[in-house]
Amino acid sequence: MDVPITLRVDGRDCDVTVDTRTTLLDALRERLGVTSPKKGCDHGQCGSCTVLLDGRRHLTCLALAVAYDGADITTASGLAEADQDALHPVQQAFLDHDGYQCGYCTPGQVCSAVGMLEEVKEGHPSQATADLEAEPELTDDEIRERMSGNLCRCGAYVGILDAIRETSGRTS
Repeated sequence: MDVPITLRVDGRDCDVTVDTRTTLLDALRERLGVTSPKKGCDHGQCGSCTVLLDGRRHLTCLALAVAYDGADITTASGLAEADQDALHPVQQAFLDHDGYQCGYCTPGQVCSAVGMLEEVKEGHPSQATADLEAEPELTDDEIRERMSGNLCRCGAYVGILDAIRETSGRTS
């Protein structure tokens, strides 16, 4: 059964008709031509399909598109302000610290990092948060725990950690 839905993708309203079984990832890539989120495992285990969905990081391979009619989706391609030529600070930090190699996982890593940094600002604890009553301190262990759902086949984890550390305001 096909259903018309509207998605706001990277600041642009997109009307699309999808089968009710279509994942959000497939709607973005195959119906709308948005190729920033990648299809990695298609089981929610690698994070390559991560986007910001209504401001929160989300795996699109596990989400049915019809459930997100009217949602605001930001991909790695849409992170920078439309009227600027500059990259988002997290994107720039990934470049500066070689937080990528083949680049396949990079859009999902970047979206996850942006979402994770916002979660920390909002005071959300993680499994690695030492004191659940205090504001989370963004230690390397905390960053690793929060980014553990995003895998890199090339092993660019050192650069990814450095990039997130820099954009969080930590220098070492």
